[in-house]
Amino acid sequence: MSRRAESRQIEANEVLDIRGEVCPFTFIETKLKLEEMKSGEVLEVITDHEPAARDVPKSVEQEGHEVIEVLKTGEREWRITIRKK
Repeated sequence: MSRRAESRQIEANEVLDIRGEVCPFTFIETKLKLEEMKSGEVLEVITDHEPAARDVPKSVEQEGHEVIEVLKTGEREWRITIRKK
């Protein structure tokens, strides 16, 4: 499910830990955080909800943001790296 390896060199401006949250709250929290950020900044989202690892990237792309990477980092944990439009 990894999108690109380039994120290893990209440092996140903000980290949003939404472990314990479920859809649709995972996307709502992500969207609210992105609204606080400046264009071009990078947000790292940490989730333990598998549907969010699929749905959050789709939703933020529909909003026009760039999904740099979706990486499974543990048995039930994912890191989603997003660049704000």
